[in-house]
Amino acid sequence: MAGFVQIIEFNSSRINEIVDLGRPARTGESSPATFRRIIGAADRDKPGHYFTIVDFDSYESAMENSNRPETSDFAAKMAELCDGPVTFHNLDIMWEDTGTDEGNG
Repeated sequence: MAGFVQIIEFNSSRINEIVDLGRPARTGESSPATFRRIIGAADRDKPGHYFTIVDFDSYESAMENSNRPETSDFAAKMAELCDGPVTFHNLDIMWEDTGTDEGNG
């Protein structure tokens, strides 16, 4: 199963505010989000260092999501809560293994 993943890497001393910002009710948005899922992760070895991993069906669906006004608004507000620049990693999925028999083949 091919796909696309965007990893957003950042530092923040205000992570609870970022988490709250990313969890508003999705009612009233102009268009639905195009991601499959989002994972927020904290770096155990570097306190205050975080990653957001966003899973998409394709690069095109990621770019569609990036062009949504809600996404731009969120990114601007999130950047204000970060301690330094935000780094984006755009990755094409080459292979995937789910750890079950259904993912091996």
